[in-house]
Amino acid sequence: MSSSSCIGIHSMKPCCRILVGCKNRSFFGFSSPKLNDSITENSSRSVTRGRFGGSNSQIVGYLCVTDQNRRAFNESGSNWGQSRVFRRNFLGITGNKFSGSSSSFRRRRRVLVVRNVASDFRNHSTSSSSVEASVNEKSFESIYIQGGLNVKPLVIEKIELGSNDVIKKEEESSSVGDLNVDVDSSNLNETKVEKEVSESEKEGWKLLWDSVVTYCGNPVGTVAANDPADNQPLNYDQVFIRDFVPSALAFLLKGESEIVKNFLLHTLQLQSWEKTVDCHSPGQGLMPASFKVRTMPLDGSDEKFEEVLDPDFGESAIGRVAPVDSGLWWIILLRAYGKITGDYALQERVDVQTGIRLILNLCLADGFDMFPTLLVTDGSCMIDRRMGIHGHPLEIQALFYSALRSSREMLIVNENTKNLVAAVNNRLSALSFHIREYYWVDMKKINEIYRYNTEEYSTDAINKFNIYPDQIPSWLVDWIPEEGGYLIGNLQPAHMDFRFFTLGNLWSIVSSLGTQKQNEGILNLIENKWDDLVAQMPLKICYPAMEHEEWRIVTGADPKNTPWSYHNGGSWPTLLWQFTLACIKMGRPELARKAVDLAENRLAADQWPEYYDTRSGRFIGKQARLRQTWTIAGFLASKMLLENPEKAALLFWDEDYELLETCVCALNKTNRRKCSRFASKSQNMA
Repeated sequence: MSSSSCIGIHSMKPCCRILVGCKNRSFFGFSSPKLNDSITENSSRSVTRGRFGGSNSQIVGYLCVTDQNRRAFNESGSNWGQSRVFRRNFLGITGNKFSGSSSSFRRRRRVLVVRNVASDFRNHSTSSSSVEASVNEKSFESIYIQGGLNVKPLVIEKIELGSNDVIKKEEESSSVGDLNVDVDSSNLNETKVEKEVSESEKEGWKLLWDSVVTYCGNPVGTVAANDPADNQPLNYDQVFIRDFVPSALAFLLKGESEIVKNFLLHTLQLQSWEKTVDCHSPGQGLMPASFKVRTMPLDGSDEKFEEVLDPDFGESAIGRVAPVDSGLWWIILLRAYGKITGDYALQERVDVQTGIRLILNLCLADGFDMFPTLLVTDGSCMIDRRMGIHGHPLEIQALFYSALRSSREMLIVNENTKNLVAAVNNRLSALSFHIREYYWVDMKKINEIYRYNTEEYSTDAINKFNIYPDQIPSWLVDWIPEEGGYLIGNLQPAHMDFRFFTLGNLWSIVSSLGTQKQNEGILNLIENKWDDLVAQMPLKICYPAMEHEEWRIVTGADPKNTPWSYHNGGSWPTLLWQFTLACIKMGRPELARKAVDLAENRLAADQWPEYYDTRSGRFIGKQARLRQTWTIAGFLASKMLLENPEKAALLFWDEDYELLETCVCALNKTNRRKCSRFASKSQNMA
């Protein structure tokens, strides 16, 4: 057996390290100077860490140390270069990635991970005391039998409860822990009929498991792309928060929840690191865009090495832009984890609750902006290059709305959080009205804009943002169908971006940011304009592409975002899972199946590209990475969602009618005219 240990590095004094045991793969929790709450470890692999408030000293990561003679390393020339490749025979891990399938990984670990069954527990947890509730050891003796009772009794070889509690091998028995279950023996011998798995799915799962990254022996995420022929991986060998979301959903739907839990906790450790751009620190609560597991010699030793998590908050990204969407995706994934696994205890941990609050405080901070939407710069989301989306892009607003709704479900309401919950409710009300009223366009709305008066000075102005009718592009006049519509890409004073951005529109459906009628209109438009938005590979990231002089001015003549390529009208297969989720919600699964079947015929043959080029999506992207992980995961998640629509229902939001009844503005409390939402209330209720 190899001997290993974990080390925490102090960010201000990297030479001062704290050595802690790592044999059981459990980690120390560090309490905050400002938070005195005790944190109970709910799992042998859970990482607990307090928040650090305004303190300048932070724990920046945990390190694994291993003797040179116990493990083989393939060294690189630089201390902070590529992660060294190592092998753990008892884990079946090569380097920072799993080798083999998930079943072989679990078999080699010889540890049974007991998943919490969904229950009514969440509804009874209304205070921080529930976070600190101790785990009933007997509950770990119960076995969660996946697939019902018609399976053979399981053999427990070992369950890790902590440093001192290990349940050793149990003999086969018909009684399972404390569960009083009457098993019908006549059904035990029945063979469960499994669905036929296509060759594309088999290959996809193999590649997805190959992309898994480990840290201190535990899976913590998936690399962005895993093309062995790529000699310049750039940052595609890192774990991106947004890219990991479809991977996480695929794992969760498959019943593999440990990697998702580890990811959530480890990225939480990285929150609010003191990374800077020209000595300017980002706001507290910022989540990194990505992180990389690196290995380096310990204290200059040639015999011991350490693993570190090295995050990127934008200081290494193209354009040096902080990721606005990372924290929003993290909250959305945290909710999805609880919904699918039933492990709501993770949400209620003190460190996780604090992480949610820090993200919300960052997003809800008062500023100079007059709109309820988030004001962001170009390159701060999936479109991470200059594409003319600075301001209030729809994608960020849809994710913001989803994160607010997720947070409202997960936040424990007490004296410390009641004001934050009230602020969340107020912003949800204002944001939903703003998007529904001002971002929506259909034939009727475009006719209104065409006849707008300009330079209107009053609270009852019709043209509130001083939009000039000549902004209506010529392509839109002929493109917009008689039935259906969509939410525009951006809205600012004297500017409407009429491009169709797929992610923002799909996520508006999933989160119920749009009305029922608007959501139906979006899918009607996609079906009506299938040849433009789907064609030979789903789905266009935006439509239409910028060309000629507009492309040169808006993108800065970006050689990667040329017309109908990459972010400028390219086709991205990873959008399949979000399209599938939206179609299932709206009762249109046949549309999703049509798109998935179209992709399945090409993705494996084309080696799972990152994106496709040309107006119809015929060519593999000119700079597209192959074996792109979120392409693979998006396809797999889509297949499983279509097969399990009841699980898809756990991931979207229904209309919240209480929000429609709430008006947070002050216009109706003064002598001024009431706000315009009352005039459009009938539309919002539609």
